[in-house]
Amino acid sequence: MERREQLIVVRGAGDLATGVIHRLHRCGYPVLALEIARPAAIRRKVVFSEAVYNGECTVENVRCRRAANAGEAMEIIRTGDVALLIDPNAECLNDVKPWALVDAILAKKNLGTTKEMAPRTIALGPGFTAGEDVQLVIETKRGHNLGRIIRQGSAAPNTGIPGVIAGYGKERVIHAPAQGIFEGAAAISDTVERGQLIGQIDTGKGKVPVCASISGILRGILPDGYPVSEGFKLADIDPRPEERENCFTISDKARCIAGSVLAGLLELELEDKP
Repeated sequence: MERREQLIVVRGAGDLATGVIHRLHRCGYPVLALEIARPAAIRRKVVFSEAVYNGECTVENVRCRRAANAGEAMEIIRTGDVALLIDPNAECLNDVKPWALVDAILAKKNLGTTKEMAPRTIALGPGFTAGEDVQLVIETKRGHNLGRIIRQGSAAPNTGIPGVIAGYGKERVIHAPAQGIFEGAAAISDTVERGQLIGQIDTGKGKVPVCASISGILRGILPDGYPVSEGFKLADIDPRPEERENCFTISDKARCIAGSVLAGLLELELEDKP
């Protein structure tokens, strides 16, 4: 079977999902990404979910275009691009009949993916049990086991603690201090200083400032007008001022996980052969 006949549906098009989609596309697989109507990915320069808002986007020379329906999605794929469909419940599966499905939502729980959705199924991170919910699970926690292909059991539980960069962990991630509508005051790749205003939240009764927690490069930030609850993830700062270009490229973690997804699919394909 030629790769062009092996359609892979990827649920999610955020940071890690984009790394997976990009790798699979570059390796010749046709890919259809499924997203929600209002994605909340903050690394907006390197996520295919931006196509939900803009109609299309390009990440490292791979273009993704939003489709209105499954038929249009398949036409986009035939032109050589990645297609994206707003379909949080994966209702298109009966129409597109994928060769494989990857759950890359990273919700830390299973939002409805089952082994019956495709002949080959893989999920990223905690919330899934390999051999029950899906065939394979990929470890997403940084450390020795990052990218490990799990055939029985689950990935490590979510700790809620971001990976450490230059000595900073949870300090580099900024969360909403109140509920309301987020308004940005800084752009991705800007150099920011600790305490600098990077946005505010309109609560309806006033505006609550959002300030940089540390000094560095603003690696990600929510789009203007996004409704947030208190504690919602708003932005991410890279404390290494020399790493500005990282704002525009797929992360090391995403590339590692993408490689494991590709390897997992190849393993499953080999198992199917007599």
